[in-house]
Amino acid sequence: MNRRELLRDVSIATAAASLVSSAQAQVPAAGINVLIAYYSVTGNTEKMAQGVAEGAKTVSGTSVVLKRVGEVTAEDLLSSDAVIIGSPVYFGNMAGEVKTFFDNWLLKFDFFREFKMRNKVGGAFATGGSISNGKEITMMAILEAMLINKMIITSAGGTFGFGASATTGPDSPGIDEKELAAARDLGKRVTEVAGVNKRGLAQVQ
Repeated sequence: MNRRELLRDVSIATAAASLVSSAQAQVPAAGINVLIAYYSVTGNTEKMAQGVAEGAKTVSGTSVVLKRVGEVTAEDLLSSDAVIIGSPVYFGNMAGEVKTFFDNWLLKFDFFREFKMRNKVGGAFATGGSISNGKEITMMAILEAMLINKMIITSAGGTFGFGASATTGPDSPGIDEKELAAARDLGKRVTEVAGVNKRGLAQVQ
């Protein structure tokens, strides 16, 4: 390749890069709205929810709403870019209050018929008394409800596959720092994915 050809190729590459940069600049870097909804009796799931919120807030421009499932409004859900839901494990599955919360997406809020939660990013976390009492099943049940509503589900940012979880029974009472770190990782990862998703949607609209 001679000098003239090299300069031509460099000029083409520079022009292409400029066009890509210009196109990206036209996509607004809008803030990310994250809703964290949970049910808690003992305070363990609430503490995990607070950890998830801390992780989400590490992503610049993020606004976090932290509420119990019974307090969540239709506007909270519709205005969110990401929804992260947590539940204690009762008899190997999510708490009845969390199941009712999902049921109300159809029965109370009437979201399901028009898939109003479509393309929002979702994540899950759970607490349970022992290692094998159903935390993964509970997280999967939460994620399944999101999938049915055409949401985009996201795994955790740490070593946990389905979300963040904590063992809170007599052998491991309360929430330790490692479990809180997993909650923070989940909040951060879901928020980061929601940001990528929001920018992508802005480009195609």
